[in-house]
Amino acid sequence: MEFLTASLVGWSRAQFAMTAMYHWVFVPLTLGLGVIMAIMETLYVRTGKEEWKTAAKFWMRLFGINFAFGVATGLVLEFQFGTNWSNYSWFVGDIFGAPLAIEAILAFFMEATFISLMFFGWKKLKPGAHLASTWLTVLGATISALWILVANAWMQLPVGMEFNPDTVRNEMDDFWSILLSPVAINKFSHTVLSGWVLGGLFVTGISGWFMLRRRHADFALRSMRVGTVFGLVASLLVLSTGHMSAYNVAHYQPMKLAAMEAHYEGYEGVELVGVGLLNPDKQSWDDGVQPVVGRIAFPKMLSFLGFSDFNAFVPGIRDIIEGGYVQPDGSVALSFEEKHERGKLAIQALADYRRAMANGDTEAAAVYKEQLRQNYAYFGYGYIDAPEGLIPPVGLTFYSFRGMVILGGWFLLLFAVLGFMAWRRDITRCRWMLWAALITIPFGYLAGEFGWVVAEVGRQPWAIQDILPVQAAISSISAESVKLTFFIFLVLFTVLFVAELRIMVRQIKKGPEVQDDACGTDNVKTEK
Repeated sequence: MEFLTASLVGWSRAQFAMTAMYHWVFVPLTLGLGVIMAIMETLYVRTGKEEWKTAAKFWMRLFGINFAFGVATGLVLEFQFGTNWSNYSWFVGDIFGAPLAIEAILAFFMEATFISLMFFGWKKLKPGAHLASTWLTVLGATISALWILVANAWMQLPVGMEFNPDTVRNEMDDFWSILLSPVAINKFSHTVLSGWVLGGLFVTGISGWFMLRRRHADFALRSMRVGTVFGLVASLLVLSTGHMSAYNVAHYQPMKLAAMEAHYEGYEGVELVGVGLLNPDKQSWDDGVQPVVGRIAFPKMLSFLGFSDFNAFVPGIRDIIEGGYVQPDGSVALSFEEKHERGKLAIQALADYRRAMANGDTEAAAVYKEQLRQNYAYFGYGYIDAPEGLIPPVGLTFYSFRGMVILGGWFLLLFAVLGFMAWRRDITRCRWMLWAALITIPFGYLAGEFGWVVAEVGRQPWAIQDILPVQAAISSISAESVKLTFFIFLVLFTVLFVAELRIMVRQIKKGPEVQDDACGTDNVKTEK
Protein backbone atom coordinates (compact mmCIF):
# COMPACT_ATOMS: atom_id res chain seq x y z
CA MET A 1 0.00 0.00 0.00
CA GLU A 2 2.96 2.33 -0.57
CA PHE A 3 1.04 4.30 -3.20
CA LEU A 4 -1.27 5.62 -0.45
CA THR A 5 1.41 7.60 1.35
CA ALA A 6 0.36 11.24 1.05
CA SER A 7 -0.16 10.81 -2.69
CA LEU A 8 -3.04 12.60 -4.39
CA VAL A 9 -3.00 10.03 -7.18
CA GLY A 10 -2.85 7.16 -4.70
CA TRP A 11 -5.68 8.38 -2.50
CA SER A 12 -7.84 9.28 -5.50
CA ARG A 13 -7.35 5.80 -6.92
CA ALA A 14 -8.02 4.21 -3.54
CA GLN A 15 -11.24 6.18 -3.03
CA PHE A 16 -12.58 5.34 -6.47
CA ALA A 17 -11.59 1.68 -6.14
CA MET A 18 -13.22 1.40 -2.72
CA THR A 19 -16.45 2.99 -3.98
CA ALA A 20 -16.50 0.80 -7.08
CA MET A 21 -15.91 -2.39 -5.09
CA TYR A 22 -18.73 -1.59 -2.67
CA HIS A 23 -20.99 -0.71 -5.60
CA TRP A 24 -20.19 -4.04 -7.23
CA VAL A 25 -21.39 -5.86 -4.14
CA PHE A 26 -24.94 -4.83 -5.08
CA VAL A 27 -24.98 -4.70 -8.89
CA PRO A 28 -24.32 -8.35 -9.87
CA LEU A 29 -27.00 -9.71 -7.55
CA THR A 30 -29.48 -7.24 -9.06
CA LEU A 31 -28.66 -8.53 -12.56
CA GLY A 32 -28.83 -12.22 -11.67
CA LEU A 33 -31.62 -12.31 -9.11
CA GLY A 34 -33.81 -10.14 -11.34
CA VAL A 35 -33.78 -12.72 -14.14
CA ILE A 36 -34.46 -15.60 -11.73
CA MET A 37 -37.49 -13.92 -10.14
CA ALA A 38 -38.81 -13.09 -13.62
CA ILE A 39 -38.41 -16.73 -14.67
CA MET A 40 -40.35 -17.84 -11.61
CA GLU A 41 -43.15 -15.37 -12.30
CA THR A 42 -43.23 -16.58 -15.90
CA LEU A 43 -43.69 -20.13 -14.63
CA TYR A 44 -46.54 -18.88 -12.42
CA VAL A 45 -48.31 -17.17 -15.35
CA ARG A 46 -47.90 -20.22 -17.57
CA THR A 47 -48.86 -22.89 -15.02
CA GLY A 48 -51.17 -20.97 -12.68
CA LYS A 49 -49.46 -22.58 -9.68
CA GLU A 50 -49.45 -20.32 -6.62
CA GLU A 51 -46.21 -21.92 -5.44
CA TRP A 52 -44.35 -20.16 -8.25
CA LYS A 53 -46.01 -16.86 -7.38
CA THR A 54 -44.93 -17.22 -3.76
CA ALA A 55 -41.37 -18.00 -4.82
CA ALA A 56 -41.24 -15.05 -7.22
CA LYS A 57 -42.44 -12.66 -4.51
CA PHE A 58 -39.89 -13.89 -1.99
CA TRP A 59 -36.93 -13.37 -4.30
CA MET A 60 -38.44 -10.09 -5.48
CA ARG A 61 -38.29 -8.71 -1.94
CA LEU A 62 -34.59 -9.47 -1.74
CA PHE A 63 -34.08 -7.99 -5.20
CA GLY A 64 -35.71 -4.74 -4.09
CA ILE A 65 -33.57 -4.40 -0.98
CA ASN A 66 -30.39 -4.99 -2.96
CA PHE A 67 -31.47 -2.64 -5.76
CA ALA A 68 -32.01 0.27 -3.39
CA PHE A 69 -28.56 0.00 -1.84
CA GLY A 70 -26.94 -0.32 -5.28
CA VAL A 71 -28.45 2.98 -6.43
CA ALA A 72 -26.98 4.82 -3.42
CA THR A 73 -23.39 3.70 -4.08
CA GLY A 74 -23.71 4.17 -7.84
CA LEU A 75 -24.59 7.85 -7.50
CA VAL A 76 -21.49 8.53 -5.39
CA LEU A 77 -19.32 6.70 -7.93
CA GLU A 78 -20.46 8.93 -10.78
CA PHE A 79 -19.97 12.14 -8.77
CA GLN A 80 -16.32 11.24 -8.22
CA PHE A 81 -15.58 11.80 -11.91
CA GLY A 82 -16.27 15.48 -11.30
CA THR A 83 -14.70 15.82 -7.87
CA ASN A 84 -11.57 13.63 -8.06
CA TRP A 85 -11.04 13.18 -11.80
CA SER A 86 -11.93 16.55 -13.32
CA ASN A 87 -9.03 16.51 -15.81
CA TYR A 88 -10.27 13.18 -17.07
CA SER A 89 -13.84 14.50 -17.29
CA TRP A 90 -12.70 17.54 -19.26
CA PHE A 91 -10.42 15.57 -21.58
CA VAL A 92 -12.96 12.89 -22.58
CA GLY A 93 -16.26 14.09 -21.11
CA ASP A 94 -17.83 14.50 -24.55
CA ILE A 95 -17.42 10.76 -25.11
CA PHE A 96 -17.47 9.20 -21.66
CA GLY A 97 -20.41 11.29 -20.54
CA ALA A 98 -22.68 10.19 -23.38
CA PRO A 99 -23.20 6.56 -22.26
CA LEU A 100 -23.66 7.68 -18.65
CA ALA A 101 -26.25 10.26 -19.72
CA ILE A 102 -28.14 7.64 -21.75
CA GLU A 103 -28.00 5.30 -18.77
CA ALA A 104 -29.52 7.93 -16.50
CA ILE A 105 -32.18 9.16 -18.92
CA LEU A 106 -33.24 5.84 -20.45
CA ALA A 107 -32.34 2.93 -18.20
CA PHE A 108 -32.69 4.49 -14.76
CA PHE A 109 -36.09 6.04 -15.47
CA MET A 110 -37.20 2.80 -17.08
CA GLU A 111 -36.25 0.92 -13.92
CA ALA A 112 -37.86 3.51 -11.68
CA THR A 113 -41.14 3.33 -13.62
CA PHE A 114 -41.56 -0.40 -13.87
CA ILE A 115 -40.13 -1.37 -10.49
CA SER A 116 -43.03 0.43 -8.81
CA LEU A 117 -45.53 -1.44 -10.98
CA MET A 118 -43.72 -4.68 -10.20
CA PHE A 119 -43.83 -4.23 -6.42
CA PHE A 120 -47.22 -2.65 -5.99
CA GLY A 121 -49.16 -3.94 -8.96
CA TRP A 122 -49.88 -7.54 -7.96
CA LYS A 123 -53.52 -6.79 -7.14
CA LYS A 124 -53.98 -3.98 -9.69
CA LEU A 125 -52.54 -5.50 -12.89
CA LYS A 126 -53.52 -8.59 -14.80
CA PRO A 127 -50.95 -11.42 -14.49
CA GLY A 128 -49.62 -10.85 -18.00
CA ALA A 129 -49.25 -7.09 -17.48
CA HIS A 130 -47.51 -7.60 -14.15
CA LEU A 131 -45.16 -10.13 -15.72
CA ALA A 132 -44.32 -7.58 -18.40
CA SER A 133 -43.47 -4.99 -15.73
CA THR A 134 -41.16 -7.50 -14.03
CA TRP A 135 -39.29 -8.32 -17.23
CA LEU A 136 -39.06 -4.61 -18.12
CA THR A 137 -37.56 -3.89 -14.69
CA VAL A 138 -34.95 -6.58 -15.33
CA LEU A 139 -34.37 -5.24 -18.84
CA GLY A 140 -33.92 -1.72 -17.44
CA ALA A 141 -31.29 -2.93 -14.97
CA THR A 142 -29.47 -4.78 -17.77
CA ILE A 143 -29.59 -1.76 -20.09
CA SER A 144 -28.21 0.35 -17.25
CA ALA A 145 -25.29 -2.05 -16.97
CA LEU A 146 -24.84 -1.93 -20.76
CA TRP A 147 -24.18 1.81 -20.92
CA ILE A 148 -21.89 1.84 -17.91
CA LEU A 149 -19.89 -1.06 -19.33
CA VAL A 150 -19.72 0.62 -22.75
CA ALA A 151 -18.14 3.63 -21.02
CA ASN A 152 -15.68 1.39 -19.20
CA ALA A 153 -14.86 -0.58 -22.36
CA TRP A 154 -14.06 2.67 -24.15
CA MET A 155 -11.42 3.34 -21.51
CA GLN A 156 -9.85 -0.01 -22.40
CA LEU A 157 -10.11 0.57 -26.17
CA PRO A 158 -10.61 4.26 -27.07
CA VAL A 159 -12.28 4.34 -30.50
CA GLY A 160 -14.77 6.51 -32.36
CA MET A 161 -13.17 9.82 -31.38
CA GLU A 162 -11.25 12.77 -32.75
CA PHE A 163 -9.04 15.04 -30.66
CA ASN A 164 -9.85 18.74 -30.95
CA PRO A 165 -6.73 20.79 -30.13
CA ASP A 166 -8.76 24.00 -29.91
CA THR A 167 -10.77 22.76 -26.93
CA VAL A 168 -8.19 20.17 -25.75
CA ARG A 169 -10.98 17.61 -25.67
CA ASN A 170 -11.66 14.31 -27.37
CA GLU A 171 -14.91 14.46 -29.31
CA MET A 172 -17.10 11.58 -30.44
CA ASP A 173 -17.21 11.06 -34.20
CA ASP A 174 -18.57 7.51 -34.41
CA PHE A 175 -21.10 6.51 -31.76
CA TRP A 176 -21.65 3.03 -33.20
CA SER A 177 -17.98 2.10 -33.12
CA ILE A 178 -18.00 2.90 -29.39
CA LEU A 179 -21.17 0.94 -28.72
CA LEU A 180 -20.21 -2.05 -30.89
CA SER A 181 -16.48 -2.25 -30.24
CA PRO A 182 -15.32 -5.84 -29.58
CA VAL A 183 -14.29 -4.91 -26.05
CA ALA A 184 -17.68 -3.33 -25.27
CA ILE A 185 -19.68 -6.30 -26.55
CA ASN A 186 -17.56 -8.80 -24.69
CA LYS A 187 -17.32 -6.77 -21.47
CA PHE A 188 -21.09 -6.40 -21.35
CA SER A 189 -21.69 -10.11 -21.99
CA HIS A 190 -19.04 -11.36 -19.58
CA THR A 191 -19.97 -8.96 -16.78
CA VAL A 192 -23.73 -9.49 -16.96
CA LEU A 193 -23.29 -13.25 -17.15
CA SER A 194 -21.07 -13.16 -14.06
CA GLY A 195 -23.98 -11.43 -12.31
CA TRP A 196 -26.23 -14.27 -13.44
CA VAL A 197 -23.78 -16.74 -11.90
CA LEU A 198 -23.95 -14.86 -8.60
CA GLY A 199 -27.75 -14.85 -8.78
CA GLY A 200 -27.69 -18.62 -9.24
CA LEU A 201 -25.31 -19.04 -6.30
CA PHE A 202 -27.45 -16.81 -4.09
CA VAL A 203 -30.70 -18.63 -4.82
CA THR A 204 -29.04 -22.04 -4.55
CA GLY A 205 -27.29 -21.21 -1.28
CA ILE A 206 -30.36 -19.69 0.41
CA SER A 207 -32.47 -22.63 -0.77
CA GLY A 208 -29.86 -24.92 0.79
CA TRP A 209 -30.22 -23.02 4.07
CA PHE A 210 -33.99 -23.62 4.10
CA MET A 211 -33.36 -27.31 3.45
CA LEU A 212 -30.83 -27.50 6.27
CA ARG A 213 -33.39 -25.90 8.58
CA ARG A 214 -36.11 -28.21 7.20
CA ARG A 215 -38.33 -25.23 6.40
CA HIS A 216 -40.37 -24.50 3.27
CA ALA A 217 -39.19 -27.70 1.61
CA ASP A 218 -41.26 -27.37 -1.57
CA PHE A 219 -40.29 -23.71 -2.05
CA ALA A 220 -36.60 -24.50 -1.46
CA LEU A 221 -36.60 -27.39 -3.91
CA ARG A 222 -38.30 -25.36 -6.64
CA SER A 223 -35.89 -22.47 -6.12
CA MET A 224 -32.83 -24.71 -6.10
CA ARG A 225 -33.86 -26.34 -9.36
CA VAL A 226 -34.23 -22.98 -11.04
CA GLY A 227 -31.06 -21.60 -9.43
CA THR A 228 -28.83 -24.52 -10.37
CA VAL A 229 -29.99 -24.75 -13.98
CA PHE A 230 -29.76 -20.99 -14.41
CA GLY A 231 -26.33 -20.89 -12.76
CA LEU A 232 -25.00 -23.82 -14.79
CA VAL A 233 -26.04 -22.25 -18.09
CA ALA A 234 -24.61 -18.88 -17.03
CA SER A 235 -21.31 -20.50 -15.96
CA LEU A 236 -20.91 -22.22 -19.33
CA LEU A 237 -21.59 -18.94 -21.12
CA VAL A 238 -19.07 -17.15 -18.88
CA LEU A 239 -16.44 -19.62 -20.07
CA SER A 240 -17.00 -18.69 -23.70
CA THR A 241 -17.00 -14.95 -23.01
CA GLY A 242 -13.89 -15.40 -20.87
CA HIS A 243 -12.08 -16.79 -23.90
CA MET A 244 -13.09 -13.70 -25.90
CA SER A 245 -11.89 -11.48 -23.05
CA ALA A 246 -8.45 -13.08 -23.28
CA TYR A 247 -8.47 -12.56 -27.05
CA ASN A 248 -9.33 -8.87 -26.71
CA VAL A 249 -6.74 -8.29 -23.99
CA ALA A 250 -4.04 -9.99 -26.08
CA HIS A 251 -4.81 -7.77 -29.08
CA TYR A 252 -5.51 -4.41 -27.41
CA GLN A 253 -3.83 -4.54 -23.97
CA PRO A 254 -0.84 -6.90 -24.21
CA MET A 255 0.74 -5.53 -21.04
CA LYS A 256 -2.35 -6.53 -19.06
CA LEU A 257 -2.13 -10.08 -20.41
CA ALA A 258 1.57 -10.23 -19.55
CA ALA A 259 0.82 -9.10 -15.98
CA MET A 260 -2.01 -11.62 -15.64
CA GLU A 261 0.46 -14.42 -16.39
CA ALA A 262 3.64 -12.86 -14.95
CA HIS A 263 4.92 -13.36 -18.49
CA TYR A 264 8.20 -11.48 -18.93
CA GLU A 265 9.88 -13.08 -21.94
CA GLY A 266 7.88 -13.64 -25.13
CA TYR A 267 8.04 -16.83 -27.18
CA GLU A 268 5.82 -19.05 -29.31
CA GLY A 269 3.46 -21.65 -27.86
CA VAL A 270 3.17 -20.08 -24.39
CA GLU A 271 1.63 -22.16 -21.61
CA LEU A 272 -1.16 -20.97 -19.32
CA VAL A 273 -0.20 -21.02 -15.63
CA GLY A 274 -2.85 -22.87 -13.64
CA VAL A 275 -1.36 -22.40 -10.18
CA GLY A 276 1.97 -21.09 -9.01
CA LEU A 277 3.73 -18.61 -6.74
CA LEU A 278 5.48 -15.44 -7.81
CA ASN A 279 9.21 -15.61 -7.22
CA PRO A 280 10.20 -13.00 -4.59
CA ASP A 281 13.68 -12.86 -6.19
CA LYS A 282 12.17 -11.34 -9.35
CA GLN A 283 13.04 -7.68 -8.92
CA SER A 284 12.98 -6.22 -12.42
CA TRP A 285 11.48 -6.77 -15.84
CA ASP A 286 14.95 -7.44 -17.33
CA ASP A 287 16.82 -9.36 -14.63
CA GLY A 288 16.32 -12.82 -16.19
CA VAL A 289 14.97 -14.42 -12.97
CA GLN A 290 12.20 -17.02 -13.33
CA PRO A 291 9.01 -15.13 -12.35
CA VAL A 292 6.80 -18.05 -11.21
CA VAL A 293 7.89 -21.02 -9.12
CA GLY A 294 6.12 -24.28 -8.27
CA ARG A 295 3.75 -23.79 -11.15
CA ILE A 296 1.40 -26.18 -12.87
CA ALA A 297 0.74 -25.06 -16.44
CA PHE A 298 -1.33 -26.04 -19.47
CA PRO A 299 0.94 -26.26 -22.54
CA LYS A 300 0.37 -23.68 -25.29
CA MET A 301 -2.98 -22.60 -23.85
CA LEU A 302 -2.09 -18.91 -23.42
CA SER A 303 -1.19 -18.69 -27.10
CA PHE A 304 -4.50 -20.30 -27.99
CA LEU A 305 -6.59 -18.12 -25.65
CA GLY A 306 -4.93 -14.94 -26.85
CA PHE A 307 -4.63 -15.60 -30.56
CA SER A 308 -6.62 -18.80 -31.33
CA ASP A 309 -3.33 -20.39 -32.37
CA PHE A 310 -1.47 -22.88 -30.18
CA ASN A 311 1.88 -21.73 -31.59
CA ALA A 312 1.31 -17.97 -31.56
CA PHE A 313 3.95 -15.62 -30.19
CA VAL A 314 2.85 -13.92 -26.97
CA PRO A 315 4.94 -10.87 -26.05
CA GLY A 316 6.12 -10.60 -22.47
CA ILE A 317 6.67 -7.52 -20.35
CA ARG A 318 10.23 -7.15 -21.59
CA ASP A 319 9.17 -7.44 -25.23
CA ILE A 320 6.48 -4.78 -24.82
CA ILE A 321 9.00 -2.38 -23.26
CA GLU A 322 11.78 -3.06 -25.76
CA GLY A 323 9.53 -3.44 -28.82
CA GLY A 324 10.61 -5.02 -32.11
CA TYR A 325 8.10 -7.86 -32.30
CA VAL A 326 5.36 -8.25 -34.91
CA GLN A 327 1.91 -7.24 -33.63
CA PRO A 328 -1.40 -8.88 -34.62
CA ASP A 329 -2.04 -6.18 -37.24
CA GLY A 330 1.31 -6.93 -38.90
CA SER A 331 3.11 -3.81 -37.69
CA VAL A 332 6.31 -3.85 -35.66
CA ALA A 333 5.88 -2.80 -32.03
CA LEU A 334 7.66 0.36 -30.96
CA SER A 335 9.80 0.40 -27.83
CA PHE A 336 8.86 2.40 -24.76
CA GLU A 337 11.55 4.95 -25.59
CA GLU A 338 10.10 5.47 -29.07
CA LYS A 339 6.56 5.81 -27.72
CA HIS A 340 7.77 8.17 -25.01
CA GLU A 341 9.48 10.42 -27.55
CA ARG A 342 6.44 10.45 -29.81
CA GLY A 343 4.24 11.22 -26.81
CA LYS A 344 6.41 14.20 -25.89
CA LEU A 345 6.25 15.36 -29.51
CA ALA A 346 2.44 15.21 -29.36
CA ILE A 347 2.30 17.17 -26.09
CA GLN A 348 4.70 19.79 -27.41
CA ALA A 349 2.86 20.01 -30.74
CA LEU A 350 -0.37 20.72 -28.85
CA ALA A 351 1.27 23.52 -26.88
CA ASP A 352 2.86 24.96 -30.04
CA TYR A 353 -0.44 24.78 -31.92
CA ARG A 354 -2.31 26.69 -29.24
CA ARG A 355 0.45 29.30 -29.07
CA ALA A 356 0.42 29.72 -32.84
CA MET A 357 -3.37 30.07 -32.89
CA ALA A 358 -3.21 32.66 -30.12
CA ASN A 359 -0.68 34.64 -32.22
CA GLY A 360 -2.78 34.32 -35.37
CA ASP A 361 -0.13 32.23 -37.20
CA THR A 362 -2.46 29.78 -38.97
CA GLU A 363 0.27 28.42 -41.25
CA ALA A 364 2.46 27.30 -38.36
CA ALA A 365 -0.63 26.08 -36.49
CA ALA A 366 -1.49 23.75 -39.38
CA VAL A 367 2.01 22.23 -39.23
CA TYR A 368 1.78 21.64 -35.50
CA LYS A 369 -1.74 20.21 -35.82
CA GLU A 370 -0.54 17.64 -38.34
CA GLN A 371 2.40 16.75 -36.10
CA LEU A 372 -0.04 16.26 -33.22
CA ARG A 373 -2.30 14.07 -35.36
CA GLN A 374 0.60 11.82 -36.40
CA ASN A 375 1.73 11.25 -32.82
CA TYR A 376 -1.51 11.45 -30.88
CA ALA A 377 -1.81 7.65 -30.51
CA TYR A 378 1.14 7.88 -28.09
CA PHE A 379 0.04 11.07 -26.31
CA GLY A 380 -0.12 9.44 -22.88
CA TYR A 381 3.39 7.99 -23.07
CA GLY A 382 4.78 11.51 -22.89
CA TYR A 383 3.71 11.64 -19.22
CA ILE A 384 5.50 8.40 -18.26
CA ASP A 385 9.18 8.89 -17.50
CA ALA A 386 10.50 5.34 -17.10
CA PRO A 387 9.63 1.93 -18.60
CA GLU A 388 8.75 0.62 -15.14
CA GLY A 389 5.82 3.02 -15.19
CA LEU A 390 4.16 0.88 -17.87
CA ILE A 391 4.07 -2.25 -15.72
CA PRO A 392 0.87 -2.79 -13.69
CA PRO A 393 1.05 -4.45 -10.24
CA VAL A 394 1.95 -7.95 -11.40
CA GLY A 395 1.30 -9.74 -8.10
CA LEU A 396 -2.20 -8.38 -7.58
CA THR A 397 -3.18 -9.00 -11.20
CA PHE A 398 -1.64 -12.49 -11.32
CA TYR A 399 -3.29 -13.79 -8.16
CA SER A 400 -6.65 -12.11 -8.82
CA PHE A 401 -6.87 -13.75 -12.22
CA ARG A 402 -6.14 -17.17 -10.73
CA GLY A 403 -8.67 -16.64 -7.96
CA MET A 404 -11.37 -15.69 -10.46
CA VAL A 405 -10.73 -18.71 -12.69
CA ILE A 406 -10.46 -21.25 -9.86
CA LEU A 407 -13.66 -20.00 -8.22
CA GLY A 408 -15.43 -20.05 -11.58
CA GLY A 409 -14.51 -23.71 -11.98
CA TRP A 410 -15.85 -24.48 -8.51
CA PHE A 411 -19.14 -22.74 -9.28
CA LEU A 412 -19.58 -24.78 -12.44
CA LEU A 413 -18.98 -28.03 -10.56
CA LEU A 414 -21.29 -27.01 -7.70
CA PHE A 415 -24.18 -26.16 -10.05
CA ALA A 416 -23.76 -29.42 -11.94
CA VAL A 417 -23.71 -31.65 -8.84
CA LEU A 418 -26.44 -29.83 -6.90
CA GLY A 419 -28.62 -29.56 -9.97
CA PHE A 420 -28.38 -33.29 -10.61
CA MET A 421 -29.23 -34.07 -6.99
CA ALA A 422 -32.07 -31.52 -6.83
CA TRP A 423 -33.80 -32.92 -9.88
CA ARG A 424 -33.52 -36.43 -8.40
CA ARG A 425 -35.17 -35.13 -5.17
CA ASP A 426 -32.49 -36.65 -2.91
CA ILE A 427 -30.64 -33.41 -2.21
CA THR A 428 -31.49 -33.29 1.50
CA ARG A 429 -29.59 -36.51 2.11
CA CYS A 430 -26.29 -34.79 1.42
CA ARG A 431 -26.18 -32.03 4.00
CA TRP A 432 -22.54 -31.17 3.39
CA MET A 433 -23.41 -30.19 -0.17
CA LEU A 434 -26.11 -27.88 1.13
CA TRP A 435 -23.58 -26.30 3.47
CA ALA A 436 -21.18 -25.96 0.52
CA ALA A 437 -23.87 -24.12 -1.45
CA LEU A 438 -24.51 -21.72 1.45
CA ILE A 439 -20.84 -21.06 2.16
CA THR A 440 -20.12 -20.47 -1.55
CA ILE A 441 -22.35 -17.36 -1.74
CA PRO A 442 -19.66 -14.88 -0.55
CA PHE A 443 -17.15 -16.46 -2.93
CA GLY A 444 -19.46 -15.49 -5.78
CA TYR A 445 -18.99 -11.86 -4.78
CA LEU A 446 -15.25 -12.39 -4.37
CA ALA A 447 -14.92 -13.81 -7.89
CA GLY A 448 -16.60 -10.73 -9.33
CA GLU A 449 -14.29 -8.41 -7.40
CA PHE A 450 -11.28 -10.43 -8.64
CA GLY A 451 -12.49 -9.90 -12.19
CA TRP A 452 -12.66 -6.15 -11.76
CA VAL A 453 -9.20 -6.09 -10.15
CA VAL A 454 -7.81 -7.85 -13.23
CA ALA A 455 -9.63 -5.46 -15.57
CA GLU A 456 -8.73 -2.22 -13.81
CA VAL A 457 -5.47 -2.87 -11.95
CA GLY A 458 -4.16 -4.71 -15.02
CA ARG A 459 -4.87 -1.55 -17.10
CA GLN A 460 -2.63 0.66 -14.97
CA PRO A 461 -1.02 3.14 -15.43
CA TRP A 462 -3.77 4.16 -17.85
CA ALA A 463 -7.01 5.96 -17.13
CA ILE A 464 -7.56 5.70 -20.90
CA GLN A 465 -5.41 3.13 -22.66
CA ASP A 466 -2.32 4.77 -24.24
CA ILE A 467 -3.96 8.24 -24.17
CA LEU A 468 -4.21 9.42 -20.56
CA PRO A 469 -2.32 8.05 -17.53
CA VAL A 470 -3.92 8.37 -14.10
CA GLN A 471 -1.47 11.00 -12.88
CA ALA A 472 -2.66 13.33 -15.64
CA ALA A 473 -6.36 12.61 -15.01
CA ILE A 474 -6.84 13.74 -11.41
CA SER A 475 -8.28 16.99 -10.03
CA SER A 476 -6.11 19.74 -8.56
CA ILE A 477 -7.18 19.24 -4.97
CA SER A 478 -5.32 18.42 -1.78
CA ALA A 479 -4.43 14.85 -0.97
CA GLU A 480 -5.64 15.42 2.58
CA SER A 481 -9.17 16.22 1.44
CA VAL A 482 -9.30 13.05 -0.65
CA LYS A 483 -7.90 11.07 2.28
CA LEU A 484 -10.57 12.48 4.60
CA THR A 485 -13.42 11.70 2.21
CA PHE A 486 -11.96 8.22 1.64
CA PHE A 487 -12.53 7.34 5.28
CA ILE A 488 -15.91 9.08 5.36
CA PHE A 489 -17.10 7.00 2.41
CA LEU A 490 -15.50 3.88 3.86
CA VAL A 491 -17.52 4.25 7.06
CA LEU A 492 -20.68 5.20 5.19
CA PHE A 493 -20.52 2.30 2.74
CA THR A 494 -19.62 -0.17 5.46
CA VAL A 495 -22.66 0.95 7.45
CA LEU A 496 -24.83 0.58 4.33
CA PHE A 497 -23.39 -2.87 3.66
CA VAL A 498 -23.98 -4.06 7.21
CA ALA A 499 -27.50 -2.61 7.13
CA GLU A 500 -28.26 -4.44 3.90
CA LEU A 501 -26.96 -7.70 5.32
CA ARG A 502 -29.13 -7.35 8.41
CA ILE A 503 -32.25 -6.51 6.39
CA MET A 504 -31.62 -9.34 3.93
CA VAL A 505 -31.00 -11.87 6.70
CA ARG A 506 -34.16 -10.76 8.50
CA GLN A 507 -36.23 -11.19 5.35
CA ILE A 508 -34.68 -14.58 4.59
CA LYS A 509 -35.43 -15.83 8.09
CA LYS A 510 -39.07 -14.81 7.68
CA GLY A 511 -39.23 -17.00 4.60
CA PRO A 512 -41.76 -16.89 1.75
CA GLU A 513 -44.72 -16.54 4.13
CA VAL A 514 -44.43 -12.81 4.91
CA GLN A 515 -47.87 -11.22 5.32
CA ASP A 516 -48.98 -8.07 3.48
CA ASP A 517 -45.51 -7.12 2.37
CA ALA A 518 -44.46 -4.51 -0.18
CA CYS A 519 -44.95 -7.02 -2.98
CA GLY A 520 -48.65 -7.16 -2.23
CA THR A 521 -48.54 -10.70 -0.90
CA ASP A 522 -51.94 -12.05 0.02
CA ASN A 523 -52.00 -13.79 3.36
CA VAL A 524 -50.27 -16.85 2.01
CA LYS A 525 -48.34 -19.31 4.09
CA THR A 526 -46.29 -22.08 2.61
CA GLU A 527 -45.51 -25.38 4.22
CA LYS A 528 -42.93 -25.62 6.94
